[in-house]
Amino acid sequence: MARSTGSPRLASPRPRDSRRRTLGAVTPADFERLAQLRRMQAIALGLLGAMAVVFVVAFALQDRYPWLGFVRAAAEGGMVGALADWFAVTALFRHPLGIRIPHTNLISNRKDEIGEGLGSFIEQNFLADEVVHDKLATISGARAAGEWLRRPGSAEHVADLASAAALGALTVLDDDDVQDLVEALVRRHVVDPEWGPLLGRAIESFVEGEHQEPLIDLAAERLEDWLIHHPDAFDRTVSARLPAWLPGIAQRFVDGRLHVEAVRFARAVREDPDHSFRVAAREFLADLARDLRDKPELQTQLEAFKHEVFDSPRIRALAASTWATARAALVSMLEDPRSDLRRRMVAALRDFGRRLREDSTLQFKIDVWVMQVVEHLVRSYRHDLANVVTETVQRWDAREAAEKIELQVGKDLQFIRINGTVVGSLAGLAIYTVATLVITPLVA
Repeated sequence: MARSTGSPRLASPRPRDSRRRTLGAVTPADFERLAQLRRMQAIALGLLGAMAVVFVVAFALQDRYPWLGFVRAAAEGGMVGALADWFAVTALFRHPLGIRIPHTNLISNRKDEIGEGLGSFIEQNFLADEVVHDKLATISGARAAGEWLRRPGSAEHVADLASAAALGALTVLDDDDVQDLVEALVRRHVVDPEWGPLLGRAIESFVEGEHQEPLIDLAAERLEDWLIHHPDAFDRTVSARLPAWLPGIAQRFVDGRLHVEAVRFARAVREDPDHSFRVAAREFLADLARDLRDKPELQTQLEAFKHEVFDSPRIRALAASTWATARAALVSMLEDPRSDLRRRMVAALRDFGRRLREDSTLQFKIDVWVMQVVEHLVRSYRHDLANVVTETVQRWDAREAAEKIELQVGKDLQFIRINGTVVGSLAGLAIYTVATLVITPLVA
């Protein structure tokens, strides 16, 4: 017998007799359904047996007690209804009594058509554009998500999942591959583009915005502060460059005088926004920006310097060591629920949940975005989603598919047999009554 590879539950090997008794039940819920089915089958069979007994007794005694003719007719109709509905229900799933009567064992024989019909039904009725849109329009997923995130433990749970996913990614990623990827991105977006014109435009924009002024202020302030607090270091630097034959008193005078002038110069640069040094700095930066944009020889020198720096083994070793350090730090923080990173993740998730719950504008934007994404996915993959049902049913073994369906709905179908018995009894009684009270006097 062919076994399905698409449904392990249906394909589990069982002896034929065992499968017939259990209908392929596997889970506790399956066995509970099987027990309910067997109980309903026993009730239906018991009613048929009761009708048979009543029929035999009434048939044997109706000549002595004429009123038993009505009982016999009711029992006879009940047996006919019970047998007819038993045949109808059984014919759905197997051949009644094992006899290959035409148009029986319908589910097994038409399994593929049933799968196609079920897939088409789902595609046209459950995955239709208007059905999906109307359903999504009634759901505020953003608000529900916000309320869920605000519950105790929810944000921590999401942070645990995100941390586990990040740790998994870090575990799977190869360090060499990451370094190669980073190096490729840096080379493509940083190293390969020509720096000269780019730096020229950046410096030009820097000067036009007068962003160099705060830097000059800071440099002048730090220089003045250093000169005031380190006069001996300044004096030694100047004295080392004076002629040796100059008398000591003259050296000290020169040192002191130059120190005072240096402090005065630094203070003047810091206090005067129109100082000649500031003007010279602006002009120097403007000239540098123009040369970087227009002079090929300067651009060539800059490109050579750039490649020398980035192609240095030390830079690559520094990048590798930086990634290794960053990776170890990330792993440590992701593994520790009390780390600053994990706490910040939880706090951010809670804050996001609060915003989702309270900010109606944000709710609307997210709900619309989710609706658009889901509708696009359904529209694009509607047929593929329906085909999952069709292909799954087609992969099932025919007999096992019938057993599985019988296990799911067989209990309810037994009510057909019970109702058939009751309705058949009433019909038999009604027919016999009409025949006895109406037709018989007319004929006589």
